[in-house]
Amino acid sequence: MREKIIEQKLVAEVKKHGGICPKFVSPGFDGMPDRLVLLPNGRFAFVEVKAPGEKPRPLQLARHRLLSRLGFRVYVLDSEEQIGGIIDAVQST
Repeated sequence: MREKIIEQKLVAEVKKHGGICPKFVSPGFDGMPDRLVLLPNGRFAFVEVKAPGEKPRPLQLARHRLLSRLGFRVYVLDSEEQIGGIIDAVQST
């Protein structure tokens, strides 16, 4: 399954849960996660979408660590099966 397909499924599933999942673009600050997951009641997380088996690049990992140190949740998604767990985790924070 391609990264784009997983990303589309994430967007659709977030919408089913009453949220939005916009593409996140950060000009001049490379390595930021691909998507924002914004759910009802102020629930929020960043999601890095990868093709199955792919891992984030070193710069991406550095950005994930930075965001985590700032108190934000960051998830790496590389399979459709992970989507429900990520949404559940975001909703429970």
